[in-house]
Amino acid sequence: MAVEVSDVPEAKRYQARVDGEPKVAGVAEYIRTSELVAFVHTEVTPEYEGRGVGSALARTALDEARAANLRVLATCPFFSGWIARHPEYQDLLYRSRSKVSD
Repeated sequence: MAVEVSDVPEAKRYQARVDGEPKVAGVAEYIRTSELVAFVHTEVTPEYEGRGVGSALARTALDEARAANLRVLATCPFFSGWIARHPEYQDLLYRSRSKVSD
């Protein structure tokens, strides 16, 4: 099974298709700024769950964030959990630099 992932900036999401089929098998929605990309929702259609579609979405989106030198805010539980299980992507995570003063 080949999963093809593409960024669709006008829809603010990555889309995955399987084996060249026209039907979208999964999406990862995001909000992007010049410094940060926040992944806010990921969904895989039921017939493709457990077949690597979500992982392909995450890996492609995170690789592209790294290439664009963007920090990642993983508000989506799928992305957050995926990054936690893949330490090679944890350096991308956004960390607030602000200090709270008393």
